[in-house]
Amino acid sequence: MHRRGVVYQWLTEQFFHLLILALLSSLFVDVLDGACAEVDSDTEAVAGKGFKLGCISCKRRSEVEGSATVEWYFRARGEADFVHIYSYNEGGGSVEHDHFMDRVDWNGSKRSMDIQDASIYLLNVTFNDSGTYRCFFNRILSYANDFEYNTVVSKVVHLTVVAKATRGTASIVSEVMMYVSIIGLQVWLLIEMIYCYRKIAAAGEEALREAANAEYLAIASESKDNMAGVQVGE
Repeated sequence: MHRRGVVYQWLTEQFFHLLILALLSSLFVDVLDGACAEVDSDTEAVAGKGFKLGCISCKRRSEVEGSATVEWYFRARGEADFVHIYSYNEGGGSVEHDHFMDRVDWNGSKRSMDIQDASIYLLNVTFNDSGTYRCFFNRILSYANDFEYNTVVSKVVHLTVVAKATRGTASIVSEVMMYVSIIGLQVWLLIEMIYCYRKIAAAGEEALREAANAEYLAIASESKDNMAGVQVGE
């Protein structure tokens, strides 16, 4: 009975370890969610409200040190040329065009000039803000032996301003895919837990059988020794 108690205790400990593994997996997923991902900007703003113009450019190698400055340009609908509207560098952000004066806030990477998110927030959107926006990353990558590599990355956002918010097909599909991914991950974790638990249970049953056999052999050996002792005494 003592050996069975030890086996059951071992099974309990293994199941507890399995639960810890599941929790760590969930935390690992959360960490991955916080990594850099190049998500496209929304493209429909509502007049009179604020809107985030997204612009993300992830470094191919995160371990490489880098710094960047950002420039935003705008071409109004029906116009031929772009105008410079916003700059961001080590001195902070500055609005470069009167049409956007006091209406643009920095909404990108903070506390570091290794900028990968160059998003800006447009306040009090008007219909005249419809058009094409371009953001430029002027990035310097620093390698060993003081080698520096300059690169320019640009992103384009085609913005439409509407009087009332409408939910586009892309937004619906994106949300559905997000929930499908979450559910799929949870199902995968559940399957892994069941699989591991079955392996642990099978190992526990085998250990129980071995313990029972060992106990039976010990009892048989003890009985045999007792019988031999009785015969010698006679």
